[in-house]
Amino acid sequence: MNIDGAEFLQASVRTATPLALAAYGELVTERAGVINLGLEGAVIAGAFGALVGAGVGGVGGGFAAAVIAGSATAVLMAFVVLWLRADAVIAGTAVTMLALGLTGTLYRALYGATGAALSVPTTGPTAIPALSSIPLIGRAFFEQPVITYVLYALAAALGWWLTRTHAGLALRAVGERPEAARAAGISPRRVRAWALIFGGAMGGLAGGVLVLAQVGTFAEGMSAGRGFIAIAVVVLGRWSPLGVAGAALLFGAASQLQYVFQSLGWPVPYQWFLALPYVLTLFVLAGTQRRAVAPADLGSGL
Repeated sequence: MNIDGAEFLQASVRTATPLALAAYGELVTERAGVINLGLEGAVIAGAFGALVGAGVGGVGGGFAAAVIAGSATAVLMAFVVLWLRADAVIAGTAVTMLALGLTGTLYRALYGATGAALSVPTTGPTAIPALSSIPLIGRAFFEQPVITYVLYALAAALGWWLTRTHAGLALRAVGERPEAARAAGISPRRVRAWALIFGGAMGGLAGGVLVLAQVGTFAEGMSAGRGFIAIAVVVLGRWSPLGVAGAALLFGAASQLQYVFQSLGWPVPYQWFLALPYVLTLFVLAGTQRRAVAPADLGSGL
């Protein structure tokens, strides 16, 4: 069987887009010293928000509702962790379970038993003239939905913001030395709260991409662990915007490999192929963990 390299790379970028969006939100959150295990909840909340919003206000309304839904989970996470001082791991797990259960319940209540066949408006790929004609990489990177181009701009802007602005440096200071940041007049709690909200908004946007730019419908549990994988992607990317982009693309390629292997007709249970991207992520994560340098105050609390 012949494999079209351009088509494979294009599908890899498409698969990596929601993952990268969630990972960039988590990157900002972890740079501030907080691990948001509720990110999976933000993704599924964003997916459901996109479904409801698109039914009212089209694609634009869907994306707006996805961001709001994801932000709402982050507000809950910030309140419990930063103000009530609950354990971040337990709180994040609880937020995710709440979001999974609540979206499933609301989905059945609003759309009934026939909701699985529900279709919503979606955004198709938009080719960039000239760039989309570049051999191999043209279609892959420049014939994608508009939200993918937004991701490219976000990656560049985030890299600049973290290293070249006062706010970005303040956020990094909170993640490294909160006592020093506090002495400089920076409130670590406020910085971490806004970082969590941004991370939740990006997770919600990632869920919105799944519904509005990929599958065109909603299914219970359709986040399928993407929030947790996004946390691993941040580690694989060594807490840098460029590294996160590469790690997300690696996972996207691994996800597409499962379809390639299934099409070969090998006498192997398909579940092995479904597990491939997660197994590869674990191996790569184990191999790079020793060389990765996390923010010094990550996960230690205020």
